[in-house]
Amino acid sequence: MSAATDNCVIRLDGLTKRFGPLTAVDGVSLDLQENEFFALLGPSGCGKTTLLRMAAGFEMPDEGRVLLDGNDITRLRPNRRPVNLMFQSYALFPHMSVRSNIAYGLEMDGVRGAELNTRVNEALETTQLGEFANRKPDQLSGGQKQRVALARALIKRPRVLLLDEPLGALDKKLRGRMQLELKRLQHEVGITFVVVTHDQEEALVMADRVALMHAGEIVQCGAPRDLYENPGSRFVADFIGVTNFFEGAITDGGLSVTGLGLLKGTVPGGASIGARASLAVRPERLSISVDQPTAAENRLQGRVVDVAYHGQDIGLHLRFDDGTTAMARISAAAEYAGALGVDSVVWCAWDADQSRILTA
Repeated sequence: MSAATDNCVIRLDGLTKRFGPLTAVDGVSLDLQENEFFALLGPSGCGKTTLLRMAAGFEMPDEGRVLLDGNDITRLRPNRRPVNLMFQSYALFPHMSVRSNIAYGLEMDGVRGAELNTRVNEALETTQLGEFANRKPDQLSGGQKQRVALARALIKRPRVLLLDEPLGALDKKLRGRMQLELKRLQHEVGITFVVVTHDQEEALVMADRVALMHAGEIVQCGAPRDLYENPGSRFVADFIGVTNFFEGAITDGGLSVTGLGLLKGTVPGGASIGARASLAVRPERLSISVDQPTAAENRLQGRVVDVAYHGQDIGLHLRFDDGTTAMARISAAAEYAGALGVDSVVWCAWDADQSRILTA
């Protein structure tokens, strides 16, 4: 599957990689733009890290090419490519200071003297590590180590920086902060970042575009909002965020669900009446009320079977008469929120344009 864009820096052209009988990457094509933050997202084993390693030169494709600025670099060794790969482990030298760790790559390239000092100081300033320049890695926090690894990668001024699960070793709170930090750095240095992650929230927050991978293929590629609002398949809707699914048969104007009746939504072009499909609707799109709503196009009455308090919002787990379950999210500040508990009977409602009918 191909996803082409203008102003292409690196092109992955029909890349395939097999390990014995397993096809890890299956004919993937991607065009990555100048100065964009691109995320390869997917579950473990989907092929995203293998694809990244082929772009970096650490794996040779069985088929396909890697092009940088239009030049074929498929057979170039990693150290001959203007592409840097930052590993999840950071791979810092424990006996060296922060400054020495950052300078190491340039020193190996023969850079010395004033130019070396200037570029190291610039990298320290960009990554806000100046006050830690003389510390050793074991004197740093996880976030500081990550910034050292970033500085060491960025100082060589690569055309493309590849990051393999760069935030995987950080705790949840620090991950959130470093997501914004990575985006700031990418904007400041103005180079193409390609990050591999299995964390959909991470991809949505950081990336300009996201390619979702499954079983070695790209199943959908686009802006984060596009993947969230307009998933092209049940897999995409289920992987990106939380989604409620209703199963039924396509009918004129929506989906016929046994025990619930007609749920309205836009039927995709080419879909056959009577074909099996899923109707997807996000929890935050469901409007909850005690009294029966009159305006919404879809209205279902259900019983609360569980309540999950998340601070700013509350997750209500509902069960309908036919046994189908769904989740709704309401603001914790809603005036009726405190009155809803297990066994409360409520109505949930949503309009047809909030439904996504998926045939795949």
